[in-house]
Amino acid sequence: MPCQKARPVVLEPLVTAEIETPADTVGDITSDLSARRGRINDTRPKTNGTTSIAALVPLAELENYASRLQSMTGGEGNFNMTFSHYEPVPANIQQELTRDYKSAGSESSAM
Repeated sequence: MPCQKARPVVLEPLVTAEIETPADTVGDITSDLSARRGRINDTRPKTNGTTSIAALVPLAELENYASRLQSMTGGEGNFNMTFSHYEPVPANIQQELTRDYKSAGSESSAM
């Protein structure tokens, strides 16, 4: 198949997430972001007892993040995000997407 010979790559949007959280929850937040394939770029303590965290995170990993952040911070954390750029999806996720696409194609051809 010509398309497969081209070795297509799936890209995903990455966002810069700016999170403000109480200082005592920074470890939980950074661990959670890392588990979501996030890369912590900066942490800065603020004078009001909070810490600002800047991270680059795949947009797909931030679904329902507002409620998760509220849960981890006792309702005291907040965040905003802005589009940064696109990057290739990691190989293991790309293989998963390919597998799902192929199985969806075989299901629709059976109809």
